[in-house]
Amino acid sequence: MHARVVRRRGAAMIQGPLAGRYSAVATMVMFALIPYLALSAALGPLTPIISKQLHMSAQTFSLGAGLANAAYALGTVLAVQFAQHFPQRRMLVLYAILLVIGSILTASATDAGMFITGHIIQGLCTSLLLISAVPPLAIGYPADKLRDTAVIMNMCIFGAVALGPLVGGVQAESLAWRPLFWIVVGIAVVALILVLLTFEDSPPANPDAPRDPLAISLAATGCVAAFFGASELTSHALLNVETILPLLGGLGLIVALVVYQFRAKRPLLTVKTMLTSSIPVAGIVVALFAAAASVSATALTVGVLEARYSPLHIGLLYLPEVAGAVISAIALGLVIRKRAMHYLPLVGMIVLAAGILVFRISVPSSQAMTLLGSGLTGIGLGATVAPALFVAGFSLPAANLQRVFAIVELFRAVAAFMVAPIFIHFAAATGGGLDAGTAIALWIGLGLALGGAIIGVVIYMVSGARPQAPDLDLFLSQSDAAWESPPLFAKLRRTPPETKVLAMSSTTAESGD
Repeated sequence: MHARVVRRRGAAMIQGPLAGRYSAVATMVMFALIPYLALSAALGPLTPIISKQLHMSAQTFSLGAGLANAAYALGTVLAVQFAQHFPQRRMLVLYAILLVIGSILTASATDAGMFITGHIIQGLCTSLLLISAVPPLAIGYPADKLRDTAVIMNMCIFGAVALGPLVGGVQAESLAWRPLFWIVVGIAVVALILVLLTFEDSPPANPDAPRDPLAISLAATGCVAAFFGASELTSHALLNVETILPLLGGLGLIVALVVYQFRAKRPLLTVKTMLTSSIPVAGIVVALFAAAASVSATALTVGVLEARYSPLHIGLLYLPEVAGAVISAIALGLVIRKRAMHYLPLVGMIVLAAGILVFRISVPSSQAMTLLGSGLTGIGLGATVAPALFVAGFSLPAANLQRVFAIVELFRAVAAFMVAPIFIHFAAATGGGLDAGTAIALWIGLGLALGGAIIGVVIYMVSGARPQAPDLDLFLSQSDAAWESPPLFAKLRRTPPETKVLAMSSTTAESGD
């Protein structure tokens, strides 16, 4: 098969032989996203093996993982900036090439520096690929394909993460790690080939958009500092200067980024549009609370089981999370064109809370309770974050979908990847031992799940938002949002009729004087 050249408005445009074919493009997205996400979740049981062979301390390994997660969070912002000024599909080729290079570096690493560098590149390129490839897949095809895209995205992000512990456990049983990493290289190579085969040249989104180095700097410095501080918890107390200063400073810079983008006349991210509209805010809240609660619950409960079972045994105990991700992905596909789309994240939060409560009944949980708890948390996570992301995305015109995904993924990455180390440190540092500390931390996770659900419902109520079936045809035409989202807290800011009359009378009297 050969690439073909077509002409658009007199300009030669290169197309791959599979350009425009939904199945090929969707497969490309899957192969691009799965490696890093699954690998991140699989690193737990492999950490001692990798650290020993590459002569890394636990702190050094934690730092490398933290910086890779920081790169993932930063990539969400960089992807939006690059898409404005560079041909998007050409950038996709570059991201895929870098993903292959990063994967080769980690698989062939001979020292800590080589491994960490490769893993950071993997994290950065995965989010660049996510923000660059998923929105065009969602809005570039007919409405009936959007359901498939939602299911694929849910499985890629949450199914891959859920499968990670089992994959890591299987590899750890052989006391080796490189075979898994070379498999990841193979998957990345296939993703690159599919990027080339589905290549369809497209111009920059908006060449006249301003370049925003301040936004990039705030995102880069904030993410690196916050994740550096979280990674230092491996060997330092939370209130140590090495931990608390970068942690709080990084979070402060991320907040400054949001405030700056909210006030900017021509922002890089659609922060103001999202944060002044009720349904997107409710979606973001649910996604943040669900990510923080679920990832922390899994990390905590795995930690207390490590002294009792082998990595493979633990991976099998958490295999129901994969089934939960599949169930929630199917549910998302079934409701994406219905009013029930608004209710799915709420149901997911309740199921997530139930899963955490099952884990909390006995710490450590029995094998039967662990199987039940992991299945419930898998359903809960899959039924909250991805549906909440689409709920937020449908509230704005489709042209904003890439920026909506970027904002939600940035916040989710911070909530999921940074909060978990804090919870683990809290559990280990609490008096009474790891089991007692984990029990307390699980109560906090339960509170996050229930609190997120309550806040989301309250936002709908005080804003006058109502569940609506999305008009996907209107949305995909890029002329308007899929449904109406009233202003945030609209009911609280509405002036009562008697107050309006009084104000009018006062104004008339003043004008008469």
